[in-house]
Amino acid sequence: MYLDGEIIIRAGSLLAALTALGGAVFTGCRQILINKQQVEINRRQNEELTIICYGLKGALQGLIEQGCDGPCKEALNLLDKHLNQSAHKPDNWKGAGV
Repeated sequence: MYLDGEIIIRAGSLLAALTALGGAVFTGCRQILINKQQVEINRRQNEELTIICYGLKGALQGLIEQGCDGPCKEALNLLDKHLNQSAHKPDNWKGAGV
């Protein structure tokens, strides 16, 4: 069999197309894995933030019980409002239970 320039060019273009396709598939799979990792990290951070918010709420309530008025009451009201609103968002029903 004789290999002329046209056969070599066709083989090279086929190899380049397969390489590009493989690279695109690899990049897509890698992005999916990175996205799954990021979702897990976000879920853990939401759980931590929930615990921090409830701890802050308890601390503010304790300060108010000891007689600290003014900014403590305002901060507690804002925190209660935020927690109530975030608990009723539809996207949080599947999440960390914020």
